[in-house]
Amino acid sequence: MGQDRQEQVATSLAGAVGEEIGAWLAPVDAELARLYPGDPGTRQPVHTVYVPGDVFTADTVRSWGDRALAALDEHAPDAASFAAVLGLSDALAVPVHDRVRAKLEREPVEDLRVDFEDGYGPRADAEEDEAAARAARLIAEAYANGTAAPYMGIRMKCMEAAVRDRGIRTLDIFLTGLMRAGGLPEGLVLTLPKVTYPEQVTAMVRLLEAFEKAHALEPGRLGFEIQIETSQSILAADGTATVARMIQAARGRATGLHYGTFDYSACLGVSAAHQAADHPAADHAKAVMQVAAAGTGVRVSDGSTNVLPVGPTAQVHDAWRLHYGLTRRALARAYYQGWDMHPGHIPTRYAAVFAFYREGFEQAAARLARYASRSGGDVMDEPATAKALSGYLLRGLDCGALDIAEVARLSGLTRADLEAYATPRRGDLTASAK
Repeated sequence: MGQDRQEQVATSLAGAVGEEIGAWLAPVDAELARLYPGDPGTRQPVHTVYVPGDVFTADTVRSWGDRALAALDEHAPDAASFAAVLGLSDALAVPVHDRVRAKLEREPVEDLRVDFEDGYGPRADAEEDEAAARAARLIAEAYANGTAAPYMGIRMKCMEAAVRDRGIRTLDIFLTGLMRAGGLPEGLVLTLPKVTYPEQVTAMVRLLEAFEKAHALEPGRLGFEIQIETSQSILAADGTATVARMIQAARGRATGLHYGTFDYSACLGVSAAHQAADHPAADHAKAVMQVAAAGTGVRVSDGSTNVLPVGPTAQVHDAWRLHYGLTRRALARAYYQGWDMHPGHIPTRYAAVFAFYREGFEQAAARLARYASRSGGDVMDEPATAKALSGYLLRGLDCGALDIAEVARLSGLTRADLEAYATPRRGDLTASAK
Protein backbone atom coordinates (compact mmCIF):
# COMPACT_ATOMS: atom_id res chain seq x y z
CA MET A 1 0.00 0.00 0.00
CA GLY A 2 2.82 2.37 0.84
CA GLN A 3 4.26 1.72 -2.60
CA ASP A 4 1.27 3.47 -4.18
CA ARG A 5 1.67 6.65 -2.19
CA GLN A 6 2.94 9.65 -4.17
CA GLU A 7 6.03 11.14 -2.59
CA GLN A 8 6.28 14.84 -1.87
CA VAL A 9 9.29 16.35 -3.64
CA ALA A 10 11.02 19.31 -2.03
CA THR A 11 14.31 21.15 -2.66
CA SER A 12 16.32 23.68 -0.71
CA LEU A 13 18.67 25.18 -3.29
CA ALA A 14 17.77 28.01 -5.61
CA GLY A 15 18.10 27.37 -9.34
CA ALA A 16 20.83 29.97 -9.50
CA VAL A 17 23.15 27.68 -7.53
CA GLY A 18 23.17 25.07 -10.28
CA GLU A 19 23.61 27.76 -12.90
CA GLU A 20 26.60 29.20 -11.05
CA ILE A 21 28.23 25.80 -10.71
CA GLY A 22 27.58 25.07 -14.38
CA ALA A 23 29.21 28.34 -15.40
CA TRP A 24 32.16 27.70 -13.10
CA LEU A 25 32.71 24.18 -14.51
CA ALA A 26 32.19 25.14 -18.17
CA PRO A 27 35.96 25.44 -18.80
CA VAL A 28 36.46 22.01 -17.24
CA ASP A 29 33.69 20.57 -19.43
CA ALA A 30 35.41 22.00 -22.50
CA GLU A 31 38.79 20.67 -21.35
CA LEU A 32 37.39 17.18 -20.81
CA ALA A 33 35.81 17.17 -24.26
CA ARG A 34 39.04 18.36 -25.88
CA LEU A 35 41.55 16.17 -24.05
CA TYR A 36 39.45 13.03 -23.59
CA PRO A 37 37.24 12.54 -26.66
CA GLY A 38 37.22 8.76 -26.17
CA ASP A 39 38.13 5.98 -28.56
CA PRO A 40 37.56 6.87 -32.21
CA GLY A 41 35.52 3.70 -32.73
CA THR A 42 37.49 2.69 -35.81
CA ARG A 43 39.21 -0.62 -36.40
CA GLN A 44 42.53 -1.13 -34.67
CA PRO A 45 44.88 -3.59 -36.38
CA VAL A 46 46.05 -6.48 -34.24
CA HIS A 47 49.64 -6.05 -35.36
CA THR A 48 52.11 -3.96 -37.31
CA VAL A 49 54.59 -5.57 -39.66
CA TYR A 50 57.62 -3.52 -40.61
CA VAL A 51 59.68 -4.11 -43.72
CA PRO A 52 62.90 -2.22 -44.61
CA GLY A 53 62.50 0.32 -47.38
CA ASP A 54 64.88 -1.51 -49.71
CA VAL A 55 63.11 -4.85 -49.18
CA PHE A 56 59.51 -3.71 -49.64
CA THR A 57 58.02 -4.78 -52.97
CA ALA A 58 54.62 -4.96 -54.63
CA ASP A 59 54.09 -8.53 -53.40
CA THR A 60 55.35 -8.12 -49.83
CA VAL A 61 51.92 -8.57 -48.22
CA ARG A 62 51.12 -11.69 -50.26
CA SER A 63 54.64 -13.01 -49.74
CA TRP A 64 54.29 -12.77 -45.97
CA GLY A 65 51.03 -14.69 -46.15
CA ASP A 66 52.51 -17.39 -48.38
CA ARG A 67 55.58 -17.79 -46.17
CA ALA A 68 53.38 -18.03 -43.08
CA LEU A 69 51.24 -20.71 -44.73
CA ALA A 70 54.38 -22.60 -45.75
CA ALA A 71 55.58 -22.52 -42.14
CA LEU A 72 52.29 -24.02 -41.00
CA ASP A 73 52.45 -26.70 -43.68
CA GLU A 74 55.96 -27.65 -42.62
CA HIS A 75 55.78 -27.40 -38.85
CA ALA A 76 52.07 -27.84 -37.92
CA PRO A 77 50.18 -29.16 -40.93
CA ASP A 78 46.80 -29.74 -39.25
CA ALA A 79 44.61 -28.43 -36.47
CA ALA A 80 45.66 -31.09 -33.95
CA SER A 81 49.40 -30.49 -34.36
CA PHE A 82 49.03 -26.70 -34.23
CA ALA A 83 46.85 -26.96 -31.11
CA ALA A 84 49.36 -29.30 -29.46
CA VAL A 85 52.17 -26.78 -29.97
CA LEU A 86 50.19 -23.88 -28.49
CA GLY A 87 48.19 -25.76 -25.87
CA LEU A 88 44.81 -24.96 -27.40
CA SER A 89 41.76 -26.79 -26.08
CA ASP A 90 39.98 -29.38 -28.22
CA ALA A 91 37.08 -26.96 -28.63
CA LEU A 92 39.33 -24.24 -30.03
CA ALA A 93 41.70 -26.37 -32.10
CA VAL A 94 39.75 -26.57 -35.36
CA PRO A 95 38.09 -23.12 -35.30
CA VAL A 96 41.39 -21.37 -34.57
CA HIS A 97 43.41 -23.37 -37.08
CA ASP A 98 40.85 -22.92 -39.86
CA ARG A 99 40.46 -19.20 -39.22
CA VAL A 100 44.22 -18.67 -39.09
CA ARG A 101 44.66 -20.33 -42.48
CA ALA A 102 41.75 -18.38 -43.94
CA LYS A 103 43.19 -15.13 -42.56
CA LEU A 104 46.62 -15.85 -44.05
CA GLU A 105 45.01 -16.48 -47.42
CA ARG A 106 42.66 -13.48 -47.33
CA GLU A 107 44.39 -10.76 -45.27
CA PRO A 108 47.78 -11.89 -43.98
CA VAL A 109 48.91 -8.42 -42.86
CA GLU A 110 46.64 -5.88 -41.19
CA ASP A 111 49.14 -3.04 -40.87
CA LEU A 112 52.44 -2.59 -42.68
CA ARG A 113 55.13 0.01 -42.14
CA VAL A 114 57.84 0.54 -44.73
CA ASP A 115 60.82 1.22 -42.50
CA PHE A 116 63.37 3.96 -43.10
CA GLU A 117 64.73 3.93 -39.56
CA ASP A 118 66.52 1.09 -37.72
CA GLY A 119 65.47 -1.57 -40.19
CA TYR A 120 66.87 0.51 -43.05
CA GLY A 121 69.77 2.41 -41.52
CA PRO A 122 71.93 5.16 -43.00
CA ARG A 123 72.09 5.20 -46.79
CA ALA A 124 73.24 7.55 -49.50
CA ASP A 125 70.70 10.33 -49.96
CA ALA A 126 69.99 9.38 -53.55
CA GLU A 127 69.31 5.79 -52.51
CA GLU A 128 66.85 6.74 -49.76
CA ASP A 129 65.18 9.29 -52.03
CA GLU A 130 64.54 6.58 -54.59
CA ALA A 131 63.31 4.08 -51.98
CA ALA A 132 60.87 6.61 -50.50
CA ALA A 133 59.49 7.44 -53.95
CA ARG A 134 59.15 3.73 -54.75
CA ALA A 135 57.32 3.09 -51.47
CA ALA A 136 54.80 5.80 -52.32
CA ARG A 137 54.23 4.39 -55.80
CA LEU A 138 53.84 0.80 -54.62
CA ILE A 139 51.48 1.69 -51.77
CA ALA A 140 49.34 3.85 -54.07
CA GLU A 141 49.18 1.02 -56.60
CA ALA A 142 48.29 -1.50 -53.87
CA TYR A 143 45.34 0.58 -52.69
CA ALA A 144 44.25 1.12 -56.29
CA ASN A 145 44.30 -2.58 -57.22
CA GLY A 146 42.97 -3.95 -53.93
CA THR A 147 46.14 -5.70 -52.75
CA ALA A 148 46.97 -3.30 -49.90
CA ALA A 149 46.87 -4.15 -46.24
CA PRO A 150 44.08 -2.24 -44.46
CA TYR A 151 46.73 0.11 -43.02
CA MET A 152 50.05 1.05 -44.62
CA GLY A 153 52.63 3.80 -44.31
CA ILE A 154 56.23 4.51 -43.36
CA ARG A 155 58.41 4.87 -40.31
CA MET A 156 60.69 7.83 -40.93
CA LYS A 157 63.89 8.67 -39.13
CA CYS A 158 63.47 10.54 -35.86
CA MET A 159 63.63 14.24 -35.04
CA GLU A 160 67.08 14.12 -33.46
CA ALA A 161 69.63 16.49 -35.00
CA ALA A 162 71.80 13.88 -36.71
CA VAL A 163 69.00 12.45 -38.87
CA ARG A 164 66.28 15.11 -38.71
CA ASP A 165 66.74 16.55 -42.19
CA ARG A 166 66.90 13.09 -43.71
CA GLY A 167 63.68 12.04 -41.97
CA ILE A 168 61.84 15.18 -43.06
CA ARG A 169 62.96 14.73 -46.66
CA THR A 170 61.92 11.07 -46.75
CA LEU A 171 58.48 11.91 -45.38
CA ASP A 172 58.09 14.75 -47.88
CA ILE A 173 59.05 12.52 -50.83
CA PHE A 174 56.71 9.77 -49.67
CA LEU A 175 53.68 11.99 -49.07
CA THR A 176 54.28 13.98 -52.24
CA GLY A 177 54.45 10.73 -54.18
CA LEU A 178 51.11 9.66 -52.78
CA MET A 179 49.55 12.98 -53.70
CA ARG A 180 50.88 12.75 -57.25
CA ALA A 181 49.52 9.20 -57.50
CA GLY A 182 45.97 10.30 -56.67
CA GLY A 183 45.91 11.38 -53.02
CA LEU A 184 46.37 10.06 -49.51
CA PRO A 185 44.78 6.62 -48.91
CA GLU A 186 42.36 6.24 -46.02
CA GLY A 187 44.58 3.61 -44.40
CA LEU A 188 47.69 5.79 -44.35
CA VAL A 189 49.70 5.61 -41.11
CA LEU A 190 52.91 7.45 -40.26
CA THR A 191 55.28 6.54 -37.41
CA LEU A 192 57.67 8.93 -35.64
CA PRO A 193 60.33 6.93 -33.76
CA LYS A 194 62.61 7.63 -30.78
CA VAL A 195 60.65 10.58 -29.41
CA THR A 196 62.24 11.98 -26.25
CA TYR A 197 60.77 15.48 -25.90
CA PRO A 198 57.26 16.86 -26.52
CA GLU A 199 58.89 19.53 -28.67
CA GLN A 200 59.79 16.82 -31.19
CA VAL A 201 56.09 15.96 -31.41
CA THR A 202 55.31 19.65 -31.92
CA ALA A 203 57.89 19.70 -34.73
CA MET A 204 56.10 16.78 -36.41
CA VAL A 205 52.80 18.63 -36.10
CA ARG A 206 54.28 21.71 -37.75
CA LEU A 207 55.74 19.57 -40.53
CA LEU A 208 52.37 17.98 -41.27
CA GLU A 209 50.60 21.33 -41.08
CA ALA A 210 53.00 22.69 -43.68
CA PHE A 211 52.36 19.74 -45.99
CA GLU A 212 48.60 20.06 -45.63
CA LYS A 213 48.79 23.75 -46.43
CA ALA A 214 51.01 23.13 -49.47
CA HIS A 215 48.44 20.72 -50.91
CA ALA A 216 45.26 22.45 -49.67
CA LEU A 217 44.37 19.43 -47.54
CA GLU A 218 41.87 19.58 -44.71
CA PRO A 219 43.67 20.63 -41.51
CA GLY A 220 44.31 17.58 -39.35
CA ARG A 221 44.14 15.11 -42.25
CA LEU A 222 47.56 13.69 -41.35
CA GLY A 223 48.05 11.90 -38.04
CA PHE A 224 50.96 9.88 -36.70
CA GLU A 225 52.04 7.29 -34.17
CA ILE A 226 54.59 8.08 -31.48
CA GLN A 227 57.14 5.39 -30.70
CA ILE A 228 58.13 5.17 -27.05
CA GLU A 229 61.71 3.93 -27.09
CA THR A 230 63.61 6.01 -24.53
CA SER A 231 63.40 6.51 -20.79
CA GLN A 232 62.92 10.25 -21.35
CA SER A 233 59.67 9.54 -23.17
CA ILE A 234 58.24 8.02 -19.98
CA LEU A 235 59.75 10.24 -17.28
CA ALA A 236 61.09 13.73 -17.98
CA ALA A 237 64.03 15.32 -16.17
CA ASP A 238 61.60 17.25 -13.95
CA GLY A 239 59.79 14.06 -12.92
CA THR A 240 56.67 14.58 -15.04
CA ALA A 241 55.13 11.91 -17.27
CA THR A 242 56.52 12.93 -20.65
CA VAL A 243 54.24 10.67 -22.66
CA ALA A 244 51.13 12.52 -21.47
CA ARG A 245 52.69 15.81 -22.56
CA MET A 246 53.50 14.27 -25.95
CA ILE A 247 49.86 13.38 -26.53
CA GLN A 248 48.88 16.98 -25.80
CA ALA A 249 51.70 18.32 -27.99
CA ALA A 250 50.28 16.33 -30.92
CA ARG A 251 47.14 18.54 -30.88
CA GLY A 252 44.81 15.71 -31.78
CA ARG A 253 47.06 14.19 -34.44
CA ALA A 254 48.49 11.33 -32.35
CA THR A 255 46.85 8.05 -33.29
CA GLY A 256 48.96 5.62 -31.31
CA LEU A 257 51.73 5.04 -28.79
CA HIS A 258 53.96 2.15 -29.86
CA TYR A 259 56.35 0.55 -27.39
CA GLY A 260 59.85 -0.14 -28.73
CA THR A 261 60.94 -3.24 -26.84
CA PHE A 262 64.65 -3.30 -27.59
CA ASP A 263 65.56 0.38 -27.78
CA TYR A 264 63.73 1.07 -24.52
CA SER A 265 65.26 -1.93 -22.73
CA ALA A 266 68.74 -1.01 -23.90
CA CYS A 267 68.20 2.59 -22.80
CA LEU A 268 67.62 1.32 -19.27
CA GLY A 269 70.65 -0.94 -19.35
CA VAL A 270 68.76 -4.24 -19.58
CA SER A 271 71.14 -6.90 -20.90
CA ALA A 272 70.38 -8.35 -24.32
CA ALA A 273 69.38 -11.75 -22.97
CA HIS A 274 66.61 -10.17 -20.86
CA GLN A 275 65.23 -7.64 -23.34
CA ALA A 276 61.65 -8.79 -23.78
CA ALA A 277 58.08 -7.53 -23.83
CA ASP A 278 57.38 -9.10 -20.42
CA HIS A 279 60.37 -7.57 -18.60
CA PRO A 280 59.33 -5.47 -15.54
CA ALA A 281 60.77 -2.37 -17.19
CA ALA A 282 58.57 -3.00 -20.22
CA ASP A 283 55.51 -3.50 -18.03
CA HIS A 284 56.14 -0.20 -16.26
CA ALA A 285 56.58 1.76 -19.49
CA LYS A 286 53.45 0.31 -21.06
CA ALA A 287 51.41 0.91 -17.92
CA VAL A 288 52.40 4.59 -17.99
CA MET A 289 51.56 4.75 -21.70
CA GLN A 290 48.20 3.10 -21.08
CA VAL A 291 47.16 5.49 -18.32
CA ALA A 292 48.36 8.53 -20.26
CA ALA A 293 46.42 7.48 -23.37
CA ALA A 294 43.21 6.37 -21.66
CA GLY A 295 40.23 8.31 -22.96
CA THR A 296 42.30 10.42 -25.35
CA GLY A 297 41.55 8.38 -28.47
CA VAL A 298 45.24 7.45 -28.73
CA ARG A 299 45.77 3.70 -28.84
CA VAL A 300 48.61 1.74 -27.24
CA SER A 301 50.59 -0.96 -29.03
CA ASP A 302 52.92 -3.52 -27.53
CA GLY A 303 56.34 -4.18 -29.04
CA SER A 304 57.80 -7.34 -30.54
CA THR A 305 59.94 -10.38 -29.88
CA ASN A 306 63.20 -10.88 -31.76
CA VAL A 307 63.13 -14.66 -31.32
CA LEU A 308 62.38 -15.82 -34.85
CA PRO A 309 60.53 -19.05 -35.69
CA VAL A 310 63.18 -20.43 -38.03
CA GLY A 311 65.29 -23.59 -38.17
CA PRO A 312 64.28 -27.15 -37.25
CA THR A 313 60.70 -27.87 -36.18
CA ALA A 314 61.47 -28.09 -32.45
CA GLN A 315 63.09 -24.64 -32.57
CA VAL A 316 60.16 -23.19 -34.53
CA HIS A 317 57.72 -24.63 -32.00
CA ASP A 318 59.65 -23.05 -29.12
CA ALA A 319 59.56 -19.65 -30.85
CA TRP A 320 55.85 -20.06 -31.62
CA ARG A 321 55.05 -20.85 -27.98
CA LEU A 322 57.01 -17.81 -26.84
CA HIS A 323 55.29 -15.49 -29.31
CA TYR A 324 51.85 -16.94 -28.60
CA GLY A 325 52.34 -16.52 -24.85
CA LEU A 326 53.56 -12.94 -25.15
CA THR A 327 50.63 -12.04 -27.40
CA ARG A 328 48.08 -13.59 -25.04
CA ARG A 329 49.72 -11.80 -22.13
CA ALA A 330 49.47 -8.47 -23.95
CA LEU A 331 45.80 -9.02 -24.84
CA ALA A 332 44.93 -9.71 -21.21
CA ARG A 333 46.57 -6.39 -20.34
CA ALA A 334 44.52 -4.57 -23.01
CA TYR A 335 47.38 -4.10 -25.45
CA TYR A 336 45.43 -5.10 -28.52
CA GLN A 337 48.19 -4.47 -31.05
CA GLY A 338 51.83 -5.53 -31.31
CA TRP A 339 54.73 -5.61 -33.76
CA ASP A 340 55.71 -8.70 -35.78
CA MET A 341 59.19 -9.04 -37.24
CA HIS A 342 58.97 -12.19 -39.37
CA PRO A 343 56.35 -14.00 -41.51
CA GLY A 344 56.64 -16.95 -39.15
CA HIS A 345 55.23 -14.80 -36.34
CA ILE A 346 51.87 -14.12 -37.94
CA PRO A 347 50.38 -17.64 -37.56
CA THR A 348 50.81 -17.39 -33.79
CA ARG A 349 49.74 -13.73 -33.76
CA TYR A 350 46.39 -14.70 -35.27
CA ALA A 351 46.14 -17.92 -33.26
CA ALA A 352 46.54 -15.97 -30.02
CA VAL A 353 44.11 -13.25 -31.07
CA PHE A 354 41.48 -15.67 -32.36
CA ALA A 355 41.72 -17.90 -29.27
CA PHE A 356 41.42 -14.84 -27.02
CA TYR A 357 38.16 -13.75 -28.62
CA ARG A 358 36.63 -17.14 -29.34
CA GLU A 359 37.08 -18.54 -25.86
CA GLY A 360 35.23 -15.63 -24.28
CA PHE A 361 32.74 -14.39 -26.84
CA GLU A 362 29.79 -16.59 -25.79
CA GLN A 363 29.94 -15.30 -22.22
CA ALA A 364 30.48 -11.72 -23.40
CA ALA A 365 27.52 -11.90 -25.80
CA ALA A 366 25.28 -13.40 -23.14
CA ARG A 367 26.21 -10.74 -20.58
CA LEU A 368 25.61 -7.98 -23.10
CA ALA A 369 22.25 -9.51 -24.05
CA ARG A 370 21.17 -9.53 -20.40
CA TYR A 371 22.34 -5.95 -19.99
CA ALA A 372 20.48 -4.83 -23.12
CA SER A 373 17.27 -6.54 -22.01
CA ARG A 374 17.75 -5.56 -18.37
CA SER A 375 17.04 -9.16 -17.43
CA GLY A 376 19.67 -9.44 -14.71
CA GLY A 377 21.79 -12.52 -14.09
CA ASP A 378 24.65 -13.54 -11.83
CA VAL A 379 26.70 -10.41 -12.68
CA MET A 380 25.48 -6.82 -12.26
CA ASP A 381 26.89 -4.96 -15.25
CA GLU A 382 27.02 -1.20 -15.67
CA PRO A 383 27.45 1.02 -18.75
CA ALA A 384 31.24 0.87 -18.47
CA THR A 385 31.12 -2.92 -18.57
CA ALA A 386 28.71 -2.86 -21.50
CA LYS A 387 31.24 -0.68 -23.27
CA ALA A 388 34.01 -3.20 -22.57
CA LEU A 389 31.87 -6.17 -23.62
CA SER A 390 30.81 -4.60 -26.89
CA GLY A 391 34.36 -3.41 -27.60
CA TYR A 392 35.61 -6.96 -27.07
CA LEU A 393 33.08 -8.35 -29.55
CA LEU A 394 33.78 -5.63 -32.11
CA ARG A 395 37.52 -6.29 -31.97
CA GLY A 396 36.84 -9.98 -32.50
CA LEU A 397 34.67 -9.19 -35.51
CA ASP A 398 37.17 -6.77 -37.04
CA CYS A 399 40.08 -9.21 -37.04
CA GLY A 400 38.07 -12.21 -38.24
CA ALA A 401 37.99 -14.17 -35.00
CA LEU A 402 34.19 -13.91 -34.90
CA ASP A 403 31.33 -13.70 -37.39
CA ILE A 404 28.48 -11.24 -36.97
CA ALA A 405 25.92 -14.04 -37.39
CA GLU A 406 27.14 -15.96 -34.35
CA VAL A 407 27.46 -12.81 -32.25
CA ALA A 408 23.96 -11.68 -33.25
CA ARG A 409 22.53 -15.11 -32.50
CA LEU A 410 23.88 -15.07 -28.94
CA SER A 411 23.43 -11.40 -28.14
CA GLY A 412 20.40 -10.42 -30.20
CA LEU A 413 22.31 -7.29 -31.22
CA THR A 414 23.40 -5.90 -34.56
CA ARG A 415 26.81 -4.41 -35.26
CA ALA A 416 25.23 -0.96 -35.00
CA ASP A 417 23.95 -1.89 -31.52
CA LEU A 418 27.43 -3.02 -30.49
CA GLU A 419 28.96 0.20 -31.78
CA ALA A 420 26.44 2.26 -29.83
CA TYR A 421 27.37 0.49 -26.59
CA ALA A 422 31.10 0.73 -27.37
CA THR A 423 31.04 4.51 -27.88
CA PRO A 424 28.58 5.87 -25.30
CA ARG A 425 27.94 9.56 -24.87
CA ARG A 426 30.01 11.39 -22.25
CA GLY A 427 28.37 10.99 -18.86
CA ASP A 428 26.72 7.67 -19.67
CA LEU A 429 29.56 5.75 -18.04
CA THR A 430 29.02 7.45 -14.71
CA ALA A 431 25.35 6.54 -14.60
CA SER A 432 24.33 3.25 -13.07
CA ALA A 433 22.51 0.67 -15.14
CA LYS A 434 18.84 0.92 -14.27
